[in-house]
Amino acid sequence: MLSETVAETLETGLPRLNRLKAVVCFDLGADGAWVVDARKSPAALLGATDDEAADCTIRISRSNLEKLLQGRMDPMLGYAMGKIKVSGSMGIAMKLVNALG
Repeated sequence: MLSETVAETLETGLPRLNRLKAVVCFDLGADGAWVVDARKSPAALLGATDDEAADCTIRISRSNLEKLLQGRMDPMLGYAMGKIKVSGSMGIAMKLVNALG
């Protein structure tokens, strides 16, 4: 199931987000929106929901999210090329770049 694949991908990246101290929504378009609560350690994947108010929303395709979490996509280059769109706190987005980089 596609949503399980997305969840597995996000769960592999959770340990790197423990110090983020924010709620981040990964909006994957047709593949759903997944919320990560990293306000305290360990970070938790809340699932495909938009009920939690996110400090930062990252709009990215599922395949690009996989590349990002596997280190095969530079977050700044992805943003510059329009493959990653950010709304909400840019400060949180920069912390996210450092956590994933």
